[in-house]
Order: sequence, then structure tokens, then C-alpha cells
Amino acid sequence: MSSLKDKTLFITGASRGIGLAIGLRAARDGANVVIAAKTSEPHKHLPGTIHSAAAEIEAAGGQALPLMVDVREESSVQAAVEQAVARFGGIDICINNASAIQLTGTLQTEMKRYDLMHQVNGRGTYLVSRACIPFLKKAANPHVLNLSPPLDMSPNWFGNHVAYTMAKYTMSMCALGMAEEFKHDGIGFNCLWPRTGIATAAIQFALAGDEGLRHCRTVEIMADAAHVILTSPAKTCTGNFFIDDLVLAESGVTSFDHYRVDPSKDLMPDFFVPADTPVPPGVSMHAIG
Repeated sequence: MSSLKDKTLFITGASRGIGLAIGLRAARDGANVVIAAKTSEPHKHLPGTIHSAAAEIEAAGGQALPLMVDVREESSVQAAVEQAVARFGGIDICINNASAIQLTGTLQTEMKRYDLMHQVNGRGTYLVSRACIPFLKKAANPHVLNLSPPLDMSPNWFGNHVAYTMAKYTMSMCALGMAEEFKHDGIGFNCLWPRTGIATAAIQFALAGDEGLRHCRTVEIMADAAHVILTSPAKTCTGNFFIDDLVLAESGVTSFDHYRVDPSKDLMPDFFVPADTPVPPGVSMHAIG
């Protein structure tokens, strides 16, 4: 299977960034995309709302259902899943993309920020997956994809921002555990993570600013890698921690330079990529030219 035509994707945090990019890639196949996000009115800093995302999805060839959802709240998530099923007849794919970030040490991380990261990242992923699973069990080739990293226990990933690392790893542990729990139901549970920084609001506002964006790849590399995973046989493609360019290389992609925001800049390595992760042929982190 190489197309997501007529598949229904439930994507959290899909009003912008990687979540929207995955939705747009699916929409070009003719998919149905449920945009489950908090932003219904324009944010003073961040681009995109559920309504602008829906317009982009439909312009790309898909059907869109914009829903204002707080992934921390069970009633909000359950209502959204029920609306999605009522509109499209089921759910084929769940994408846990919504995430909160704060890259601070223990004494600089207030408990309200700790709670936010764990409620959105860990609880939200668990809750949304749990709400979708009964419908995924009825779907052909059902997938859950968490935008979270490999479970590398190297201390250097924890020392500078233990609260954030714990919260992101919780998303990955959900996929690891659910892949095993539901392996006889034919649902694929996987994680996808970028080798490099990706040009999103998180990079711009929480990490490296406008200059940092120039050292990133575009969101399209994550969308293309997600598409490869989501069109793979769910029964055998499960329990994996995928890195974006390795997924694409294994599917036959040999050139990655078009994903660079600025080819004249070195690429910024992302957090959490294990040191022994192989690099595909043709991939360099250095500037071109």
C-alpha cells in the first residue's frame, strides 16, 4: 500500500508544524484529517489555527474536521474521537504530535511547567491512544505514530532538562508498551524522531531563534517519513523507534538536500539521537558548497 486515500487520520497538535505537514501529505492522497488542537483563534506569536489548517488540508485534496481539543482532558478527547467517527465512519491512524517543551534544569523548572509537559506529552499521548484504540481495532492497517525519540538512557540527554526528557520519553514508552500489548490486534505502534532540528515554532521560540531555523530541515522530511511508516503493513511494522532520514533511505530516497532550510548552513543535530545511529549514504550535517 502506498496511498492513504480515504484513510482517516486523527492528529493532535495539527494546526501547525509537523502535525500539519503530516496531515497535508496525507491530504494529497485524498485522506480525511481530523485536526485536534487547542488553537481556534490566532496566537500572538504562533502561526495557524485549526480552521486555517483545515483550509490547507482541503486545498491539498483531503477532507478536514477541525476540532478544538485539549489532550489533557479526557472528556475533550473522547468527544473529539466520537465526532471524528461520526463524520468519517472510523479512525485508521492516530498521530500523537502535541507536545510541550521547556529546556530548563530542575531548579529552573517550576512545577506548573513540569505538570504541563507531563500532562500534554505523557498523559495526552496515553489518553488519545486509549480513546482511538477501540476504533483502530476495526480498521484495515491501523497505525499509531508518536512523535517522540528513541529510548536512549545516556545521562547527557537528561542532565540539562530532566523534566522535558522524562516527558518525551513517556510518549516513547507508550508506543513500546502498546506495541506489545496490542500486537495480536494488528495495530502498529511506532515512534518517529528527526536526526536534525526541524524548522518549527518550538525551535524558533524555545531553542534557537530565527538563526537556528536556518540550521534545520523542513517539516516535509518528517511528513514524508511518516507517510512511509503509515503505508507500511501495521502487523509487522510495530515497536520501532524510527529516525526520519533512515526511514526515507530504506524506502529508496538518495538525496536529502532539498529538505534543508538553508543549504549554506551546517545542520543542527537534534536531541536524543543515539551516538551509534547510522547515517544514510548521501547525508551530511555540513553546509553545501
